[in-house]
Amino acid sequence: MSGHGLPGAPHGEMAPDIESFAFTEANLEHAKVVLAKYPEPRRASAILPLLHVAQAQHGGWLPRAALDYLADFLGMPKIRVYEVASFYDMYNTEPVGRIQVRVCTTTPCWLCGSDDIVRACKDELGCDIGESSADGKFFLREFECLGACANAPVLWIDDEFYEDLSYDDARAIVQALKRGEQPKPGSKKRKASMPEGGKTTLLEPVKPWKRSLDETPKDEAAGEGKGS
Repeated sequence: MSGHGLPGAPHGEMAPDIESFAFTEANLEHAKVVLAKYPEPRRASAILPLLHVAQAQHGGWLPRAALDYLADFLGMPKIRVYEVASFYDMYNTEPVGRIQVRVCTTTPCWLCGSDDIVRACKDELGCDIGESSADGKFFLREFECLGACANAPVLWIDDEFYEDLSYDDARAIVQALKRGEQPKPGSKKRKASMPEGGKTTLLEPVKPWKRSLDETPKDEAAGEGKGS
């Protein structure tokens, strides 16, 4: 298999399997909605969203039985499903903590203090990057760019982004999750890289360096006069 391999396991190795897997009735209906977005000859294109559905149903990881089920469901060779599941970092093919705590450590977040966010998560969860917490509830990992660089540093937990964080912010978020609460996602103090209360600089439109665009340049005005 190509790609990054499987977290915490030798490249290409699958975790111990379960006997069977099938979508719940609700997830099956959702899968049908997803499939309807693709033409019949391209059913395999639904593999990425359906892997997410299967992973969420099975507590955050994908046993081989789930991959085999999706292969049959989409009419794909099983090896193709294994390749996709082992290539992308957002899929887990061995048991991990149910709550996925991902810290972006790419350059923009690193420059804005992602090392402190990593340290906060380690301190609060008592585990290292690539490990699950002792109670099996959380799984901590580094992640490449999450596309929210304007509000770095960023945590991606399950389906939510938590942005513009400090060490204390990150610890408070994890503590709330431990209590079974849902912290408010989004930026702590900014909106689209600006203060939530509005701009504090460049309050007036920036004028052109040489002239107003509403004015007619002198050479054009002179030319019009000569032609008339």
